[in-house]
Amino acid sequence: MTAPGGISNGLLAALPATDLDFLRPELAMVALDQDAVLSRAGEPIEYVFFPHGGAISLMIDMADGQTVATAAVGREGAVGMLSVLGPSPSAATAVVSAAGTAALISASRFHAAFNRSPAIRHAVQKYTRAMLVQFQLGSACNALHPVEARMARWLLQLRDRIDHDILPITQQALSQILGVRRTTVTLLMRNLRARGAIRSDQRGRVEIDRLRLAAAACECHDTMRLEVEEIFSINMPDLARWRVSGVESGDAI
Repeated sequence: MTAPGGISNGLLAALPATDLDFLRPELAMVALDQDAVLSRAGEPIEYVFFPHGGAISLMIDMADGQTVATAAVGREGAVGMLSVLGPSPSAATAVVSAAGTAALISASRFHAAFNRSPAIRHAVQKYTRAMLVQFQLGSACNALHPVEARMARWLLQLRDRIDHDILPITQQALSQILGVRRTTVTLLMRNLRARGAIRSDQRGRVEIDRLRLAAAACECHDTMRLEVEEIFSINMPDLARWRVSGVESGDAI
């Protein structure tokens, strides 16, 4: 782990410099490897991750081994926020869907900074509101919308966070995210490819046509995206260029 340089995480970038100083000595940069598990449901939250790049899926694991994703997290937010409530188990399993980097801090240190800083508390509250909307819409979407529309939504959510039309995701990962069989994902990929929403589906890489994929997705994608943009008052692709005033790439936090 090394000290992070320029800040491209929305929550950190939104903090005043004096409040960021509460976190600065404890933050370290870590690599988010594809398919890495950052936390498991039911286990204590040890760290809070602030992604600077990549994407993380929050997964619910059922007793029969089935899984389904409830939310996506990228450079707009964080994983492990429930730690501000004190020592508590994770409600979901956090899996890296697209490799990247993140600033990491121990849950206990973040809890202490949360108690000390009104600005940190305010940022956490705003982001928690966005996550609640994502959880609520995600639950309704999983129950009511066709699987093809749900898959289009998830591909767009991943695209929002990595800001690239070539998505590093496998059919197996999509089947786990959507809670369906891999054969179902294969059929849906074929349908989306026929509609021009997917240009190619190579091993571990899916190239999309964003506009056509948006036409295939349910309205939940736009609603979730607008909620994040409203909270941070900035467009999602611009998150990659967020910087705290006076902090340049290579400076230590």
